[in-house]
Amino acid sequence: MATTWVDSHCHLQERYLPEVGAVDAADALRRAAAADVRAVVCVGTDAVTSRQAVDLCDAAGSGDLGAGLPQLRCVVGLHPHEATEDRGWIAGLLEDRPDHLVGVGECGLDYFYEHAPKAEQREAFASQIALAHESGLALVIHARDAWDDLFDVLGSEGVPKETVLHCFTGGPSEAERCVAMGMTVSISGIVTFKNAQDVRDAAALVPLDRLLVETDAPFLAPVPHRGATNEPAWVGIVGEAVAAAQGRTAAEVAEATSANASRIFRLG
Repeated sequence: MATTWVDSHCHLQERYLPEVGAVDAADALRRAAAADVRAVVCVGTDAVTSRQAVDLCDAAGSGDLGAGLPQLRCVVGLHPHEATEDRGWIAGLLEDRPDHLVGVGECGLDYFYEHAPKAEQREAFASQIALAHESGLALVIHARDAWDDLFDVLGSEGVPKETVLHCFTGGPSEAERCVAMGMTVSISGIVTFKNAQDVRDAAALVPLDRLLVETDAPFLAPVPHRGATNEPAWVGIVGEAVAAAQGRTAAEVAEATSANASRIFRLG
């Protein structure tokens, strides 16, 4: 039996693909299916891309994108870069959500770029944590150079039952704290980068039942494709790098991360 993967986080919306010169989402999904990717989670970052993620799932579910594609799920929310924007639309999308809308995010804190004031990032993050609690959906977090405040906000608001720290960029101590707080850690193609030993060390100690793999496509293509437009078909490369860091087989990591994604993102 072939090893199958789930790409737990990517961006296939129209807003992203033209900017990086990628082909359309249906083509990317066909290549993912050919690479034994059985499911893909498409994640919004603002009102436009969140609605596009929902529309893409609608199109996949109706067969408009073609047959034989991976299962497609979507997550809607406001990225910390956009924390100053109105976010009332999120509750609107969640109110009459389709079955394929499975999470809130990506939300969180980003102090590396600080495109929005820190106080407003914290407020937007806290409000989306509340929405995840209210809806019973997964929370998908973006965190960069903001660990202390991240853990502080989560400690105040409470960690939703299914919470994913996406595109993990910390080291072992941050990974241990995420796991201790009940989060699942998602590893991206960064784990393959030469200068990312901290991420490999962190990936090595995350328990299998708290682990996901992702591409964050169209960004962060893994080695040997670094610099190219990333796509879900390459999530297995990430999984193999995580397996190497843990001293496990790729099949073990694929089975565990697929099971975790199925639980968190309500896959069939």
